[in-house]
Amino acid sequence: TDRAAVGAMLRADGLIDVIVPRGGRSLVERVRAEARVPVFSHLDGVNHIYVHADADPGIVDAVVVNAKLRRPGICGAVECLLFDRAAADRAESAVKALLDAGCAVRGDAGVQAIDGRVAAAEDGDWGHEFLDAIVAARMVDGYDDAAAHIARYGSGHTEAILTRDDAVADRFLAETDAAIVMRDASTQFADGGEFGMGAEIGIATGRLHARGPVGAAQLTTFKYVVRGAGQTRP
Repeated sequence: TDRAAVGAMLRADGLIDVIVPRGGRSLVERVRAEARVPVFSHLDGVNHIYVHADADPGIVDAVVVNAKLRRPGICGAVECLLFDRAAADRAESAVKALLDAGCAVRGDAGVQAIDGRVAAAEDGDWGHEFLDAIVAARMVDGYDDAAAHIARYGSGHTEAILTRDDAVADRFLAETDAAIVMRDASTQFADGGEFGMGAEIGIATGRLHARGPVGAAQLTTFKYVVRGAGQTRP
């Protein structure tokens, strides 16, 4: 309970193998600033769903509503929706489904035109983790526009695309820089238990050494054991 002990642990290089901070932004930022031991960073889940022009209209509403409202306060909840202008019918349906379910939608001019209940999005809504029944939404001009938005505002946690186009889906899954990338599924599946890892410590958004859901197995490291009988290398 003594916060001074946190600083002592962070400086205990050689005594502590790794620290996994579990807490709010202030704790995580302190760890990042002061740590002299390895750290797995688990921070914001600024997750997006890109509703592509060829998204299946039969799944969009269910996936979007689940991704936002099943548990809005977890790091796997979607925080921003990107609707392709060529999927205006799916945008209209999904936005109304969210509003009817009690979710506040903050949108750009294109999304505001869908329903009078949509509030105007402010600059701070892009890249923001609401952790509440609030979602930001905007219209995008195709894949490249969506990818650029995600690259600018995403936190490297979880990003998803809804599309029936295999080539577009493969490109998204290969190019998107996030610990978890999904196709045609709710971002709420971003969870170590759902991935079969057992109890989850958190979801690491860095690249070394663990990335994504971290369970007991992901916490382990490895070493190489060589057993010889006098061999020498020429």
